[in-house]
Amino acid sequence: TVDFRCVVMSALPFFSERISAGFPSPAQGYLDEHLDLNRLCIRRPASTFLLRVEGDSMRDAGIFADDILVVDRSLEPAHGDVVVASLNGEFTVKELRLRPQPVLMPRNPCYAPIPLADQEWELFGVVTFSLHAHRPVARSGR
Repeated sequence: TVDFRCVVMSALPFFSERISAGFPSPAQGYLDEHLDLNRLCIRRPASTFLLRVEGDSMRDAGIFADDILVVDRSLEPAHGDVVVASLNGEFTVKELRLRPQPVLMPRNPCYAPIPLADQEWELFGVVTFSLHAHRPVARSGR
């Protein structure tokens, strides 16, 4: 079962100075503007939805269990896009490879590619963003 919920995010303070992921650098640290995560992550609200990830088949793409995916149904999928698809009535998130043959490719070597030629499948949307918590967040209902 897929749980579709409406989520509205407020504009948050945004510091335009980039932060080093290598060697530390002195931070300028001035507030440039407010960043609205809705405007950043959701280009077409009427065709966009959020899904929570279960499993580890996409870990090498940086998508982990409990991450939240922003999925846009209006986008035309391209070779290499991460997509949400329905296979025999079950949802999955995988990389779409169109060449040489259409296949849904997991990004974890423990899982096999899923050839689409002989499958009952439907593309549900293209993943545009993933949200990953770096500190566990308590969720209601759990």
